[in-house]
Amino acid sequence: MKVFLIQKNWILNFFCADRGRLALFLIFILLLPLSTPRIYATDEVQYYAYLRSFYFDHDLDFRNEYQHFAAEGLKNHDPSVGNALLSNKPADPVVNPQTGKLRNVAPIGAAILWLPSFLLADGFVRFTNLWSSQIPADGYSKPYIWAVCYMSALYALLGLMLTYQLARRFTTIFPATLATITIWLATPLVFYSYISMPWAHAPAFCLFALFLTLWLAEGKSPLANKHAQRSLRNWLLLGLVGGLMTSTREQLGIFLLLPIFEGFCAAVHFYQKRENKRITALFPNYLLLFGAFFLALTPQLLTYIVLNGRPLPSTTVAGKLGTAGGLSPYFFATLFDLQHGAFLWSPILPISLLGLIFLARRDWLFALSLFIAFLSQTYINGSFGSTWHLTGAFGFRRLIECTPIFVLGLAMLFERLQNSFGRWPLLFGALFCIYWNFGLIAQWTIVHPEIRKGLIWQEMLAYQFIEVPRQVADKLIDLLFHRCKLLKNQNC
Repeated sequence: MKVFLIQKNWILNFFCADRGRLALFLIFILLLPLSTPRIYATDEVQYYAYLRSFYFDHDLDFRNEYQHFAAEGLKNHDPSVGNALLSNKPADPVVNPQTGKLRNVAPIGAAILWLPSFLLADGFVRFTNLWSSQIPADGYSKPYIWAVCYMSALYALLGLMLTYQLARRFTTIFPATLATITIWLATPLVFYSYISMPWAHAPAFCLFALFLTLWLAEGKSPLANKHAQRSLRNWLLLGLVGGLMTSTREQLGIFLLLPIFEGFCAAVHFYQKRENKRITALFPNYLLLFGAFFLALTPQLLTYIVLNGRPLPSTTVAGKLGTAGGLSPYFFATLFDLQHGAFLWSPILPISLLGLIFLARRDWLFALSLFIAFLSQTYINGSFGSTWHLTGAFGFRRLIECTPIFVLGLAMLFERLQNSFGRWPLLFGALFCIYWNFGLIAQWTIVHPEIRKGLIWQEMLAYQFIEVPRQVADKLIDLLFHRCKLLKNQNC
């Protein structure tokens, strides 16, 4: 009982001692009833198949998982899972001829991160079945699906808490809180927290927020003194989190540029001061970092070998990059394309990047590191010659993991503007950006689904400010209590 009271008091103190954390938690809880926990999309099925197949079948043969979700889709007149994962095409076979395994282009990190909730769901099902509840203990019934969906939402909340604390290192409570809430609710992150839940974006965002937190653990910026003297434990944790982050979203491995850039700057500084011994002292730290990174990446590499016959991703993934010839021909389209550009879907993003200028005045190397990290993700996406546009997705989801970068920039901008204009203009501006994003979500889901092919600027204002409020009001009861029947695939 004493331990329970201590834990309860710690939780209460964690949220109530800081108004920013409390605001984030309350908004998270208020929006949670609007969530749609289900697995129906092709990518979702591939993420989840790892967990279900390994736990129940003790293998990586996904045929029964794919067949199950394909059949569920057909019940709701949606053949996309079967077409993508089971229909063999001569030019793009779904079975690897070398291993005989069905293709899975998703990495395994999300499945690893969902495992605790999946185990709890399985325990719950088996316990309640002792009392004749008759819930199928097969990995397909609702407790399992709900467990991974709400675990993703929980990772989104944890990532927001970590990101808020990062912002608090540089700003006061109000700009840090408003920036975190605004980026969360005015970008695709909120959509992938509550609507398309079992994707890897929320867990991956959480891991990058943790990676940055560890990177900054021993000072406001590792670059503030040209190289923070981290403990070996900190280097080890950085590598482990970096490996798991890469196993969750493969392109996030490039975020290791942050400590690499830090080390380069430190080496230059030490060289200029003729402190060559300090340059040599850097090497053991980076050996530990990359050793831990590859150790954490080992499960992913072994999975690649089993599925693809080599420690590399599926040729389907490599093919998407190969069409661009190693360049990034769609770099600017990723940001500015009128139908698909990230800055058009979420106008708050370019505004937040402007705030890195004010962060640079405090620590220009840290701000430059974050901007390089953002550019690296944009470059990679622009290299996907066939899928850079993400047609069919809500917003530009591949930049969700950069959320901490956007929050830090926006917090710095808000702090500067607050001193000049006060809080109310910032609140109104944030609310407008949030409404714009929620209006696009309403269009994408129930009002104007054609927007899934790309932004439709003709009559955009009429849809956002007339059709969205009218149709949402007309369907309010269904949105609150019967959301499933409003969805294209009603598998929920």
